Amino acid sequence: MKHNLKLYNSINKRLEPFRPIQADFVGIYLCGPTVYSSPHLGHTRGALTVDLLVRWFKYEGLKVRYVRNITDVGHLTNDADIDASGEDKLSKKANLEKLEPMEIAQKYYNEYDQAISKLGILKPDIEPLASGHIIEQIEMIKKIISEGMAYQKNGSVYFDIEAYNKKYNYGVLSGRKLEDMIAGAGEERRTLERQDEKKNSFDFALWKKADKSHIMQWPSPWGNGFPGWHLECSAMSKKYLGERFDIHFGGMDLLFPHHECEIAQCQAAHKQHPVNYWLHNNMITINGKKMARSLNNGILVNELYKGNNALLEKPFDPMVLRFFLLQAHYRSTIDFSNEALKAAEKGYDRLVKTYNLLIHETQSAENSVHKINFEEWEKNLFDAFAEDLNTPMVLALLFEAAKWINQIIIGKWQLNETDLERLKKIFILFFGELLGLQVKELEQIKNSKEKEIMGILIEIRKNAKEHKNYALADEIRTELEQEGIKLIDTKSGTSYEIS
Repeated sequence: MKHNLKLYNSINKRLEPFRPIQADFVGIYLCGPTVYSSPHLGHTRGALTVDLLVRWFKYEGLKVRYVRNITDVGHLTNDADIDASGEDKLSKKANLEKLEPMEIAQKYYNEYDQAISKLGILKPDIEPLASGHIIEQIEMIKKIISEGMAYQKNGSVYFDIEAYNKKYNYGVLSGRKLEDMIAGAGEERRTLERQDEKKNSFDFALWKKADKSHIMQWPSPWGNGFPGWHLECSAMSKKYLGERFDIHFGGMDLLFPHHECEIAQCQAAHKQHPVNYWLHNNMITINGKKMARSLNNGILVNELYKGNNALLEKPFDPMVLRFFLLQAHYRSTIDFSNEALKAAEKGYDRLVKTYNLLIHETQSAENSVHKINFEEWEKNLFDAFAEDLNTPMVLALLFEAAKWINQIIIGKWQLNETDLERLKKIFILFFGELLGLQVKELEQIKNSKEKEIMGILIEIRKNAKEHKNYALADEIRTELEQEGIKLIDTKSGTSYEIS
């Protein structure tokens, strides 16, 4: 690679130079959404961070295979996807909306895909469905059983953590100790439901027997049932990226138990650790508090785009949300509020204006009157991006360039054509290609402002007519006609034509 990328590896808890397993290829897996409800803000951060990685690797000339799974099966987990009645959330939503489970999954996958795509996030190379890989999951369970690290009970199969820990280390990612888990098992057994058939309450399901009322079930060597939640990622990452691959990404909330269980399943089945670099993004908070349904403070992505949430004053462009997320390092928490989003909008608009001025308005001189240390600025940009995707520093350096461009526009500074072209090339590379921020060209901005101004004039004229101030209404019409703008009054309202 041209530049020395460093990534914070969660398993070793330190920054490490990135070295792909294959010199010209990078395999990346991201834990995707469980599609039983509309996407919320928390779904955006992991997808955006992986998008930055993919953009970087492609710029570096590497071939990337990016896999992002879709959980469309009503998996049974210890708690996350089960309500008090024991029914998984996807099946419950299907019953509630009187739809087939796959209709629910498709409906909310479509919402997720549309909301994420508006953020300018590149689509994955492979987006496998959990329901399409039941065979692979069953085969993986067979291997784990053959290694003596899983057991059957009443048509279900559980991972035996104690047996696994005799050979490997359950807790290698999260730092959890089996001894502590055993010590707390008595209390866990009293508080967790449906644990009677497990050897230990901390053992997790690989396959669960389904009763007749369970909507989603498949045949298996152990009877009709469905796979445990942790299993799909292990089976699908192995199929598309191999038994060991480069990067596994997900939110901090997935580190335990999901990713810890993935490691255990893969080591038990394939006798090796599955991933070189474990990466985790931190959480988005809302006005200083954790997002939670119980607090009624969650924001859906489409609510932000449309502005139809009580926490928002108005709609916001998807690129404003992208810019907002880029302002914080992916491993830091970021606090969302209406005011924070308005501030992000101002910052984004400033860089868009700089971009358009750089493309359309700057003029070169024969000689550079003002010297800029482009080498240092460019190096700092690449170093910041390569230092574990330090997007806040990248943005700070782009804002520094914005000051230079303003000085050029007002004529205080002059750059020769070579320096000006270099400034344009690097600014556009980082703003658009690497950060993935999209801009409206000047003509689009002009048209948007034109519509806004015309809307105001039409409203003023309407109010004037309602208050019988016909002189003002006629004056507005006349003045606009002199500028080549014809107002057209109809029963449904007033429109205009430009000659």
